[in-house]
Amino acid sequence: MPKRFRLTRHFPIAMTEDGYRNLKRFAHEAGLDEGEALSFLFEYFDRVTDSEALGYHLRQFNSDLEERKS
Repeated sequence: MPKRFRLTRHFPIAMTEDGYRNLKRFAHEAGLDEGEALSFLFEYFDRVTDSEALGYHLRQFNSDLEERKS
């Protein structure tokens, strides 16, 4: 029997404009709303990310983070 899709957690998030635009585009292309798209990405995180590229991009994002907050 397939797992029932139920949104059980709600939390406020802050996103960059670029991140939000990409989320909206992905959700639209996938036929999902933004919450469903985030659920998909996190449920299948290991399958939809390249672990080597993820580490590189995470380090790059973190190095720019303080500058972006200003």
